[in-house]
Amino acid sequence: MIRGNRPIRKAVIPAAGLGTRFLPASKAIPKEMIPVVEKPILQYIVEEAAASGIEQVVLVTGRQKTAMEDHFDVSGELEDALKQRGKDALLELCVKLRELVEVVAVRQHEPLGLGHAILCGKGVVGEEPFAVMLPDDLVDGEGRPGLRQLLDVYEERGEAVVGLIEVPPPQISWYGIVKHEPVAPNLYRIWDMIEKPRPEEAPSNLGIVARYVFPPEIFRAIEETKPGWGGEIQITDAIRKLAGERAVYGWVFQGRRFDAGDKLGYLEATLHYALKHPELGERFRSLLLERAQSLSGGKAG
Repeated sequence: MIRGNRPIRKAVIPAAGLGTRFLPASKAIPKEMIPVVEKPILQYIVEEAAASGIEQVVLVTGRQKTAMEDHFDVSGELEDALKQRGKDALLELCVKLRELVEVVAVRQHEPLGLGHAILCGKGVVGEEPFAVMLPDDLVDGEGRPGLRQLLDVYEERGEAVVGLIEVPPPQISWYGIVKHEPVAPNLYRIWDMIEKPRPEEAPSNLGIVARYVFPPEIFRAIEETKPGWGGEIQITDAIRKLAGERAVYGWVFQGRRFDAGDKLGYLEATLHYALKHPELGERFRSLLLERAQSLSGGKAG
């Protein structure tokens, strides 16, 4: 039975974390507002949501993180100044930014884990299917946004879908790893999962990352989930509960995914998006080649 006849209109973005991996840069500003090239990380996520057909984004925030909401709000003083100075292109950027999607914010008052952060969005999402987008993860779908890839699976299968990547053995213990059965190219039926297992205990090399599509029943599963790994309410445990009741699918992203919450991953993302930048790309490429030649003693090709 296909249950996916209700369109996905809302996406929850859990963004209440302290950003300790990015201290000291994240001491006074949310880590989600740290720029990759000229845009905050969070803006890439919201743009992906809009490009995937999402109408409303629910930001789950914490204390001292109002800059995220402000970024997508009207800035009358700035817009007036740009208009008076004839900076129409910059003014258009500001206007388009606040017209991307409707952005609302809710608070996660205690850091009780990703599952709990998603549950904080229940009052806004209500009884309808929805997406979850992690703000640390940038996905360049190379023509089809990462979230759109999952939504396409949802519309075909009518069940929950999670994003997957192939995980190198040394990184197995960083992810929730799935036990699966192949269904179609890049698509798997998920039967079980283990949060951050040791490599020898992992059921596969496919890890859950970045994007999710859930039926509203996931809220009940989260509410029934006890604290697990790290003393937090893990979304992996709630997905396991859901998978015991109905089908859950996993989709291996087509394109590139960057963990922008990790310093090296952030640098990789910056390189990637700088090289794709329509104005800076070619000059940045030349800069990289010059640097590569100097590091290799003039032998770089």
